[in-house]
Amino acid sequence: MSPAAETDHGQLVVVATPIGNLDDLSPRAAAMLASADLIGCEDTRRTGQLLAHLGVRTPMRAVHDHNESAVAGELCDLVAAGQTIALVSDAGTPGISDPGHDVVREAARRGLTVTAIPGPAAVIHALTISGLPTDRFAFEGFLPRKQGARLSRLQAVARDDRTLVFYVSPHRAADDLAAMVEAFGPERPAALTRELTKLYEEVTRGTLARLAEEAVTNPPRGEVTLVVGPAPPTDPSEEMTDQEVRDRVQALVERGASRRDAVRQVADETGRRKREVYDLAT
Repeated sequence: MSPAAETDHGQLVVVATPIGNLDDLSPRAAAMLASADLIGCEDTRRTGQLLAHLGVRTPMRAVHDHNESAVAGELCDLVAAGQTIALVSDAGTPGISDPGHDVVREAARRGLTVTAIPGPAAVIHALTISGLPTDRFAFEGFLPRKQGARLSRLQAVARDDRTLVFYVSPHRAADDLAAMVEAFGPERPAALTRELTKLYEEVTRGTLARLAEEAVTNPPRGEVTLVVGPAPPTDPSEEMTDQEVRDRVQALVERGASRRDAVRQVADETGRRKREVYDLAT
């Protein structure tokens, strides 16, 4: 028997909701939304549409990026008083690039019962249909908006030997892909997925260079999740020389990185010890 079924009250339940197709809501999730004392939700209008579809009238409380830290304590007070609080986001799993983490952290800090009803998550859906390795992967979420910070983040994972998954805003897809071409190289295999679980679900597979070009000529619409293949094994003959290490650190500093961060990043990229990179760069 699941924790959510064992106890009727006094718990915080993280509930995954559909990312597009409402039929993906599990019966268990629907039952929890109907029986909870209160639903904490990212947008009461969006969740209201889901509840109307279910014929459910459970009270809602907005829990979004701008108020989550303030209301986390209030929701946990209700749990401590014996109520069942269901926590949802607009779509997918709360806390995965969506509000929810602060509430769960506060509940855990207080020793309250926290459980989850699993379900849709774009990161997993995209990964499983990408055709890229799924045995080891890392989720990077959304990239920073600023060009320097975005490139720095990408360069930090450029040599990662796991498949990488990113959430991408449609209007920033071309810029994000261009930055990936610069950081990862044009030939890295990738899969751009959009409108997952919806009528016009689509996956486009190819090199980063090809996807970047298409994003300029035909910008993607709707929700986008990008899966990028792991970095190829490093050829010893292609290892950076000492001078290339110095130049790389200096280039990162000129782009706005602190020397400490630049040294750490170059150490990660080359496999050299931080002290060695630091000594070369100073």
